[in-house]
Amino acid sequence: MATPKVVTFGEIMLRLATPGYLRFSQARQFDATFGGGEANVAVSLAQFGLDVHYVTRLPKNEIADACIAELRRRGVQTGAILRGGERMGIYFLETGASQRPSKVVYDRAHSAIAEITPGMVKWQDVLAGASWFHVTGITPALSSSASEATVEAVTQARSMGLTVSCDLNFRKKLWSREQAEKVMSRVLEHVDVAIANEEDAEMVFGIKAGTTDVHAGKLEVEKYRSVAEQLMQRFPRVNKVAITLRESLSASDNNWSAVLWDGKQFHQSRKYAIHVVDRVGGGDSFGAGLIYGLVTGKGTQDALEFAVAASCLKHSIIGDFNDVTVAEVESLIKEGGSGRVQR
Repeated sequence: MATPKVVTFGEIMLRLATPGYLRFSQARQFDATFGGGEANVAVSLAQFGLDVHYVTRLPKNEIADACIAELRRRGVQTGAILRGGERMGIYFLETGASQRPSKVVYDRAHSAIAEITPGMVKWQDVLAGASWFHVTGITPALSSSASEATVEAVTQARSMGLTVSCDLNFRKKLWSREQAEKVMSRVLEHVDVAIANEEDAEMVFGIKAGTTDVHAGKLEVEKYRSVAEQLMQRFPRVNKVAITLRESLSASDNNWSAVLWDGKQFHQSRKYAIHVVDRVGGGDSFGAGLIYGLVTGKGTQDALEFAVAASCLKHSIIGDFNDVTVAEVESLIKEGGSGRVQR
């Protein structure tokens, strides 16, 4: 069996995080790495051994060069990355603890990919031989031209017969609910697998899961079947809706699980009690795990369990990227996560 080719498209940023649990007001230096929703998915899939191609637009400078080198080091194919524009996006991270939440500050206006326009990427060439294409709701939120470029990409992928997945990923700091609904409605017309967290469907499409209160850590799990059904009714091409469920006991301790509705069966995963080291990228690692499971032929329940286990492990890893292998994910599924030393 040939190694599946997966293509992802979106923005990667310079990540500047305060060391440890320092607040912005305390920090005198920042730890510099890279990250971004679709790039995080690409890195995870490369770690899992797939043929992964990442598409973005970066300026011609040494920071962008270092970013591309890091992606290559992790096994991601970077030949389709466009070079141009004036700057790379940046995000600043203050990691929360206990009852103090993490905080993100964006500095990404007028980034190179925010100024991408339809026609810049030769999608027919980039997608040739691929079986899966992945985007999120973050990239179209960057600008109207990035929105059109995203719609162009999913339209081309669908016309070429690829499976298209989209993580809704609503970011209130980037656009309004009204803007998100207008654009994401166009994107989801071409999507087969929709991925969301507890709030995304409500924030983007006004679809609420009963009396669920994510801030109180109280989730009515069975209500998410209705959320998924309503999404599939509105977007008939969508045949799977996966929703991650985070019960936030505090910034440091969460319960983590997911559900998936495939139009016939409502699948629920195992629930993990996790102590959070770094939750940024947790949803992306779930999306990557789900894509890996489905594109390699796992059954729906097994693919869901793989995705949740992979993203459980991500919460223990500093940085955006989920630096784990298939064997480590499968070991967690099998052993249950005692955390005993592996000798």
